[in-house]
Amino acid sequence: MILSALLTSVGINVALCLVFFVSYSILRNRPSNAELYLPRLVANGKLEEEDEVGRGGLLSCFRWVKRAWQPTEDELLSISGLDAVVFMRIFIFGLRVFRFAVIVGIFILLPFNYMGNQLNIDFTDLPNKSLETFSISNVDDGSNRLWIHFSAIYVFTAVVCYLLYYEYDYIASKRIAYFYSSKPRPSQFTILVRSIPASPERSYSESVETFFSEYYPSTYLSHAVVRRTNKLKGLINDADKAYKKLVHLKSKKDSEQSSKRTCFMALFRKKVDLLDHYEKKLEDIEGNVRTERTSAVGKEVPAAFVSFKTRLSAAVAAHLQQGVKPTKWLTEQAPDPQDVYWPFFSASFVKIWICNIAVIFACICITILFLVPVLLVQGLTHLDQLEILLPFLTGVLKVKIISQVITGYLPSLILDSFLSLVPPVMIVLSSIQGYIALSQIEKSACIKVLWFTIWNIFFANVLSGTALYRFDVLFEPKRIPELLAVAVPAQASFFIAYVVTSGWTKTFSSELFRLKRLIWRHFKGNLCCKYDHETKVPSNPYHSEIPRILFFSLLGITYFFLAPLILPFLLIYYCFGYIIYRNQLLNVYEPKFETGGKFWPVVHDATIFSLILMHIIAIGIFGLKKVPLASSLTVPLPILTLIFNSYCRRRFLPSFKGYPAECLINKDRVDISDPGISSFYRKLESAYKDPSMKPVRYSEAGESSSNSSSSTSPLLHGADNY
Repeated sequence: MILSALLTSVGINVALCLVFFVSYSILRNRPSNAELYLPRLVANGKLEEEDEVGRGGLLSCFRWVKRAWQPTEDELLSISGLDAVVFMRIFIFGLRVFRFAVIVGIFILLPFNYMGNQLNIDFTDLPNKSLETFSISNVDDGSNRLWIHFSAIYVFTAVVCYLLYYEYDYIASKRIAYFYSSKPRPSQFTILVRSIPASPERSYSESVETFFSEYYPSTYLSHAVVRRTNKLKGLINDADKAYKKLVHLKSKKDSEQSSKRTCFMALFRKKVDLLDHYEKKLEDIEGNVRTERTSAVGKEVPAAFVSFKTRLSAAVAAHLQQGVKPTKWLTEQAPDPQDVYWPFFSASFVKIWICNIAVIFACICITILFLVPVLLVQGLTHLDQLEILLPFLTGVLKVKIISQVITGYLPSLILDSFLSLVPPVMIVLSSIQGYIALSQIEKSACIKVLWFTIWNIFFANVLSGTALYRFDVLFEPKRIPELLAVAVPAQASFFIAYVVTSGWTKTFSSELFRLKRLIWRHFKGNLCCKYDHETKVPSNPYHSEIPRILFFSLLGITYFFLAPLILPFLLIYYCFGYIIYRNQLLNVYEPKFETGGKFWPVVHDATIFSLILMHIIAIGIFGLKKVPLASSLTVPLPILTLIFNSYCRRRFLPSFKGYPAECLINKDRVDISDPGISSFYRKLESAYKDPSMKPVRYSEAGESSSNSSSSTSPLLHGADNY
C-alpha cells in the first residue's frame, strides 16, 4: 500500500469518527433516545441524575466525556463490579505499553528506518511510494543500525513483562479485597454435584440428603436437585410472548385495531377479537404449565446444588474426591444463581463429549471458510492481481481516488464485516460444550474468538501471499522465522488501515453510537408492532470486545520494531477506547454475572504469546539482514519470557481459580457475629431452584381475565428469570 492510500483511509475514518461522535453527543441529549444510550440509568430509575439530558446547548452535549472520565476505579467497582474494572485495566495496560512504545518506536527506530537505503526509494515522490520506507525493510543489510533494533526489543520486552507482573499482582490483590468487602453470595457456600449414583430404593434427592448429612453433619445446610424442565421453559416462553401481546392490545385506544384475521389464509374465515383470543391462549398455556410442572417434579437429573453453612466447607467439598469411585459424586464450585446455564444439566457425559468433538470440527470448518474473505481482501490490496483476475476493471482502477479507496479503506472494512459474524457463532458453539455457567460460556467464547482472530486476521493475511500454497514449510520448522520475517513486514500498511477502520471507526459507530441498534429501533418502531415496553439493559460483550483489544495489542507488540508507524494509531485507539467503554459501563451495560476478574489470565497469556511471536520474527529478520550474531542473541529472549510466564502462573493463577483458606476462614468468622446470616441461610435454601419452578405471577393477566367466561388464577411467569 502506498502512503497516499493510507492517508485516504485515515481521512475517511477520521471523518466518520467525527460524525458519529457529534451525532451521539446530540442524540444522547434527547430524552426519547434515553432507552438506547442510557438504558441502565432508565432501568434503575436514575435518569434524573443525568443532568445534561434534555437540557443545555450544543456545548453541554459533550459533557459526557468529562462524566465518563471522573469516576474513580473504586466507584466503577461499586457500580459495575470487578469484571468491569479488569476490563478497563486492559486499556490502562495498553496505554502504558504503547506510550513507551511510541517514544522508542517513533523517535528512535522510525528515523533509522527512514534513513536506510535498502529499498532505493526516491523521496521526491513520497506520497506514491510504499510504506515500507518507514519499516525495518529499508535498513541496509548488515548495518550496525540493526543493533539499535536489537536493543529496543530487549528493553521493550523487559518493560512489558514488568507491566504484566504489576497488573497481575494488582488485580490479584484487588480480587482478594473485593472478596473481603462483598456480602455473602450463594456461590461461596454452594457446590454443584454431578454423576449422583442411581439407586432403585431412593430418589436422587434422597441420596444427596443421606450422603451429605452423613459425611458433613455439622456444616451441610440444604440441597436442590436439578430437574428436566426444557418443555416447561418453552411453555413459559410462549406464555410470556402471549402476555406481552395481550398487554399491547389492551393499551391500544383504537378498538378497530384489535380485530384481524386469525391467520394468513383468513380471507374465508371470520374475524375474531384478538383480546379474547390471547386471553384464551393464556388460559390454555396455564393449564399446560401446571400439568408440566407437576410432572417435572419426578424428572430428576443426577445433579444437585448442595449448600453448606461455611465457605470453607463448600471449598473443601468442591476440591476433594467425594466417593470411592472417581467417576461418581463429581463436585465443583457452583456459579451464582443468575449465572447458571440450565439446559445442559440433563446431558450425559457421552453427549457432552460428542458435542465437544462437534465444536472442534465446526471451528475448523469456520476457519477454512473464513479464508475466502481473507483471499478477497488480499486481492484488493494488490491492484495488479485484481486487474489480472478482473480485466474489465482496468479502466476504473486507474482513477487515483478509486484505487486509493479500494486498496486503503475497502479491504479492512470487508474483513471486519465478516469478522463481526464470528462472536455470535462462538457463543452458540460454547453453549453446547456442557458449561453450567453463563460466565464459563462467555470466557470460552472469548478464547475461541481470540485465537480465531489471531489465526485468520493475522497469520492468514500475512501468509496468504507468501506461504499459503507452500505446505512444505510445515515440514521445515527452522524456516518459520525466516518466512515470518519476510511476510509480516509486508502487511504493515494493511494492519495500519485495519486498526483505523476496525479500531477507531467501529468503536465510535458500533460501540458508542450503537448504529445497528439505532437502525433496528427505528425499523421496529415504524414498521413492526412494538409491544415490549420494558427497557432491556445489555451486558458487556466480553467475548467479542476483549479479543479485539488483545488483537490490537498483538499488532502493536509484533510491529514495534518492524513498522513503528502503526504505534501512534494504536495509542489513539486505546485513548478513545478508555473513555468510550467507561461511558458504556456506567450508562449502558449492566453485569449479568461476576467472575471476580477471571478474564485477566486470558489477557496475560495473549500478551506473552505476542511477545514470543515478536521474538521469533526478530530472529528471522536479523538473519535475513545478515546480522547472525543479533539473531543468535535473540534466541534466549523467548526462553526467558516463557520462564517469566511460568513464574507468574505459579505465583498468581491459583488465586484466580479459588480463594485461599485464610480468606475463607476469616470471612466465616465475620459471619458468626453477623445478625443477618440466618436470613441469608433461609434464602440460600431456595436460591438454586429452577426459575421455571418459581411461581412468579402475571398480575395484570389476572385482571384482564376477570371478564372472561372462566375465572382462573394468573399465569406463572418465569421467562425473565433465566
